Amino acid sequence: MLLEIRERAQGWIAWAIIILISVPFALWGIQSYLGVGGEPVVAKVNGTEITERQFNRNVQRTRMQLRDRLGAAYDPELFGGQRMREQVLDGMIRDAVLLDASLSMGLRVSDQAVRAAILSEPAFQRDGAFSNEAYERVLRLQGLTPAGYEEQLRRRLLSTQLSRSVTATEFVTAKMVEDGIRLLRQERALAFVQLPYADFLPSEPPSDEEVQAFYDKNQSMFDTPEQVRVSYLLLDAEQLAASVDAVSEETLRATYNDRIDEFAEPEKRQIRHILLSLPMDGDADAVEAVKQRAADLRARIIAGEAFAAVAEEVSDDPASASAGGDLGLVARGIMDPAFEQAAFELPVGTLSEPVRSRFGYHLIEVTEIKAREVKPFAAVRDQLVKEATAGQSEAVFFDIAERLATLAYESPDSLIPAAETLDLPIQTSDWFDRDGGEGILANPKVTAAAFSEDVLTLGNNSELMEPDRDLMQAIVLRVDEHRPPSVEPLEEVREQVVELIQQQKAKHAALAAAEAMVQRLESGEDLSRVAGDFEPRTPGLVGRTAPGVPPAVLQLAFGMPRPADAQQGFASGEDDSGDGAALVVALSKVVDGDFAALDDPARDAEARVLADGLGRAAYARLVDDLQARAKIERSAMPVDTP
Repeated sequence: MLLEIRERAQGWIAWAIIILISVPFALWGIQSYLGVGGEPVVAKVNGTEITERQFNRNVQRTRMQLRDRLGAAYDPELFGGQRMREQVLDGMIRDAVLLDASLSMGLRVSDQAVRAAILSEPAFQRDGAFSNEAYERVLRLQGLTPAGYEEQLRRRLLSTQLSRSVTATEFVTAKMVEDGIRLLRQERALAFVQLPYADFLPSEPPSDEEVQAFYDKNQSMFDTPEQVRVSYLLLDAEQLAASVDAVSEETLRATYNDRIDEFAEPEKRQIRHILLSLPMDGDADAVEAVKQRAADLRARIIAGEAFAAVAEEVSDDPASASAGGDLGLVARGIMDPAFEQAAFELPVGTLSEPVRSRFGYHLIEVTEIKAREVKPFAAVRDQLVKEATAGQSEAVFFDIAERLATLAYESPDSLIPAAETLDLPIQTSDWFDRDGGEGILANPKVTAAAFSEDVLTLGNNSELMEPDRDLMQAIVLRVDEHRPPSVEPLEEVREQVVELIQQQKAKHAALAAAEAMVQRLESGEDLSRVAGDFEPRTPGLVGRTAPGVPPAVLQLAFGMPRPADAQQGFASGEDDSGDGAALVVALSKVVDGDFAALDDPARDAEARVLADGLGRAAYARLVDDLQARAKIERSAMPVDTP
């Protein structure tokens, strides 16, 4: 039988079958095997995909920016939740919509504008000048290449163009400015009385029937969500660092010598230039004309004209022209190759011949050369120690993490074997629901694992998780106790129900008393008499943001109609801030903002503020409209950055 199969498998039919099987495998199977198939997509905007990789990179970049901005105040747990991830995705969708709209309108960003934005970015500067080292370091930390960053920057500038083109078109008339000043600078003379809710608490407790009725009507207030308590093993690289052996001086010096280029400040040159723009595809006549113009300018400078004055007069580089053509201290690797080659071959104080780059023709002068400097070993020793220690603790961390994952899998019904083998303490949590617990248990990935079917229903240990790789922590957990969702029984929440009923009654009584006061004031009684035991406050003439006056009082007062001459207006309201209080406000006078009292600069400033506000409002409406019109498809958001 087998011999017959073997003989038949030698024929052309067998080869035809093999070829038919190989074709789809070659086209699809090998692609899946190599992992180059379709990348997961988190959203589509007008057909443009936002991939999971792009999204995760943006989340990490956002965290890094927050860490740099907040410094020691940065709390990873505060910025690691799903809410922040949703905000990042919303921002990416909005940016994609704006980019699509900008391109469809024909907006574009020039290479010069991108270059100017890079040179002026504070994060890329050292001592007030552009630093190529800082530029590369920032991009490296963000996982970006210069080309990738420049493309992102170009897109961002493109969207900014749309914003400016909308906001800058808004204008205000003199009448609008006058009306704005009249309203925004308006002042009102008022007096008010606060009636704290606490002063109206009933002396008698509610009846059993009232308690039961309130509980039955508001059972959603006493819902208890599904909760768990877990045990877990936590591995922390920072704690492991204490057990790492000290690094020898010989090792540190060898590392220093191996990385000597990394600790060297490259040669930098203080460069100034004059640019005469010329498209790369310019015809021969245009090229010759611009080159001749550059030669003429060179002759003017050699004849004695100041380089800075000529640059300010004729240079087409907006970023440097106003500074006399000065580009600051520049290292290799950032400028156009042709420009850079010429600049780094020039002696100090020598004016170059016209140099052609992709931007046009340049006249270049080097005013200072800062030689390459190497930081001494002593200056970087602490850094080397820290890196070496971190490297060792990282190696120990990954070794123990691998063993922890294996032990937790081999004994899925207990954490004790892993804890004893690795000498890790078993920690326990308090009750927490699907919104997360405290510390590392607040991480969405950890919370999801605690409530997963494998852990919650089947009772197994979780897989090893690294919730935030920046923190170098790993965790394995198991559920100790589980509470299904329920409504707390009345017996357990009776005191809470009684307190809520009393507060509700107190609020109603305070508001009723305030309304009664208003009726008495409208009938002609005096405020001090009507207030009784509550002391009236008379701040007098106040603006919309007067300090010392409760915001709820100002909101109520500035929402009242203008009183008739020699009369007062009265209103009651509520202030639910703090412990809460009912309010009674008496309004006696309204004084409009005085347009005539302002000088022209003040009026112009008010006009700019008003126009800016209108422009931003118009742009916000445009963005909302573009998003409403766009075809946006969202996929399920990944729980955490892989």
